[in-house]
Amino acid sequence: MNDKRAVVLLSGGLDSATTLALARREGFRTATLTIDYGQRHRQELECARRISQALGAWRHTVVSVDLRALGGSALTAGIDVPKDRAQEEIGQGIPITYVPARNTVLLGLALGFAETLQAFDIFIGANAVDYSGYPDCRPEFLTQFERLANLATKAAVEGHGVFRLHAPLLNKTKAEIIQHGMRLGVDYSLTLSCYDPDPEGRPCGRCDSCRLRLKGFEQAGVKDPVTYQELA
Repeated sequence: MNDKRAVVLLSGGLDSATTLALARREGFRTATLTIDYGQRHRQELECARRISQALGAWRHTVVSVDLRALGGSALTAGIDVPKDRAQEEIGQGIPITYVPARNTVLLGLALGFAETLQAFDIFIGANAVDYSGYPDCRPEFLTQFERLANLATKAAVEGHGVFRLHAPLLNKTKAEIIQHGMRLGVDYSLTLSCYDPDPEGRPCGRCDSCRLRLKGFEQAGVKDPVTYQELA
């Protein structure tokens, strides 16, 4: 049995699904970790479960941390999600959909999970090209978190291994991510990128995340397989 283990943070979106496929291609026995942090787009939790199964993850775990208690984001509080922003606006400044310290919290949980599994590789679908301007998606943050991982864990301090943080999509455009994922057999109809889907789980097509996704599929020359609300 392959025992090259990795933990993959899996949100249920396009980027994390592609990241899981890449980790699997690299020969890792992957355990997927999804965080229920009280996000308004809760349909992504079911998407993550289905993606994990479809891409052959070894196990899928959901951890609940209610970030609604902190508020401060359109994804966790009663704040409207921005819609219909021009492409040139997206990525300029930090939008209200930023969840305070989210990737720090998520990666901390992934690190703890990895240590319990004796896995020293952690994958995250962070992207710093076609993204919404979040500071915790930048390479500087990821480099520093990897340093922290090797200072803060019993496994690393006792010399059992060195934690490595992988962000294979960091410098890729959405179009490149989609093309790469399709070559790896990712079924993007299982994914949800929208910040404000309707009760049936259909994406709005108007939030920043939807607009970046649609732009990516257009530039990749491929039709997005999901059905959007206004196209239904």
